[in-house]
Amino acid sequence: MAGSDATPERAAGAGNDAALAVSTVIFALRPHETTGRMTLWIPLVRRTRNPQKDLWALPGGWLPVDEELVSAAARTLGETTGLAPTYLEQLYTFGELERSPGRRVVSVVYWAMVQSAEAERASESENVRWFVADELPRLAFDHNRIIDYALWRLRTKVEYAAIAHAFLGATFTLAELREVHEAVLQRHIDPANFRRTVEASGTVVATGEVVAGTRHRPPRLYRYDASIDLADRGPLGPESVAGAEAAGRTSTPSVPHTGEQR
Repeated sequence: MAGSDATPERAAGAGNDAALAVSTVIFALRPHETTGRMTLWIPLVRRTRNPQKDLWALPGGWLPVDEELVSAAARTLGETTGLAPTYLEQLYTFGELERSPGRRVVSVVYWAMVQSAEAERASESENVRWFVADELPRLAFDHNRIIDYALWRLRTKVEYAAIAHAFLGATFTLAELREVHEAVLQRHIDPANFRRTVEASGTVVATGEVVAGTRHRPPRLYRYDASIDLADRGPLGPESVAGAEAAGRTSTPSVPHTGEQR
């Protein structure tokens, strides 16, 4: 994981046999540099210290004892990349014994989706860079495995949940929504079948407006049904970021310590 100001004394698990950390996998849709097709990209940070110095890693850091998990994920994400995603969901907990040299580290991993416009505003530097999610180099620790799992979850979930809307603006056409599904799933989707499926799902609402300035029949605009939670946690309810989103939007990205501070 990447930059965190947490000291070992404030980190959960300090003084014990295991330490607790948070990491975040962030997906955005951007054109592929070679094919020009929309594809999934993720930001990574370069580790600036040993172990595994100079390898790329997921943004994240130690979890302080006085901070909620989701708030820590949002904060470290804002500190390293400047991103403040509207969709943030707990992905999985990785705690294999041999995943980190020395002290045992258990990582609670979140995943997020950001719109293309927000991804363009994200900070990029010598130590923060965007990569095509399916074309990654060797990463630090088990972060390749974590991203592989996140990709599998995204591609599985996009077919039955409303998660694709996290990549879009407040209003969108069905063609734009279909393009998101095609980019995530990496395959063509029949437009007519897609329209019928989406309209029957109850997850989108027609705004009554159309796209202006088109030469042919203007496509209708839709919005996502806000009563449906993108991160459905059932009776647990949504996690509260408690102001971390606002902090992420206004914070100046720090030089990442990169990777779980082991």
